[in-house]
Amino acid sequence: MGFGYILTAPIPLILKEQNTMALVDDLALLERQLTNLITRYEQYFIGMEKREPLQLLGEVEKLVRRHAGTTINNTMLRHRFTMLTARLNTYREHWNRILRLMEEGRYSRDRFISDLRQRQRDSGALGREQGEQPSRDADIDRLFNELREARMTCHMPVESLTREMVAASIAKSTPALIARLGTDDLHFRVVVENGKPKIKAGTRK
Repeated sequence: MGFGYILTAPIPLILKEQNTMALVDDLALLERQLTNLITRYEQYFIGMEKREPLQLLGEVEKLVRRHAGTTINNTMLRHRFTMLTARLNTYREHWNRILRLMEEGRYSRDRFISDLRQRQRDSGALGREQGEQPSRDADIDRLFNELREARMTCHMPVESLTREMVAASIAKSTPALIARLGTDDLHFRVVVENGKPKIKAGTRK
């Protein structure tokens, strides 16, 4: 006489897997919507969009709030969420500065287009020439915010971390990186390795 076995996972494990899959889906959606939001704001500032994309901004912020107050146990997913949140915060500060200039009547559409083209040509490289200053400043802001968020996620102190420290570290390492990699088209990003956040450099693909 044969016996049949029904293998079932414990309910907490099933719920954990379901929550993880839901988070993976939300992060993929957040990344797509954030990329679209950045494009929509650029189009708005150059006059291609007639209205500020507030509805899409609200949807992105809603996704962030959904997980901001929850504990994400998966290190990789927690780091991804932190990086996306830091990216949103960096761009939101950038957009708010431009919106204030528009309200004050000091906004130059031609200047924005020029800066946008510069960022597109060298969004990851921290240039040495004066004309690359807007791109360099945006990169430093992004790296500082991402590194700060990553250190907080890893329960490391952030009180002594400053934007100037990040900028000085990048400036010091850039010449050696250019010599070693054979190009000045560098891309800097924050990674977490062995539980420790750090800034890593590579070439743009």
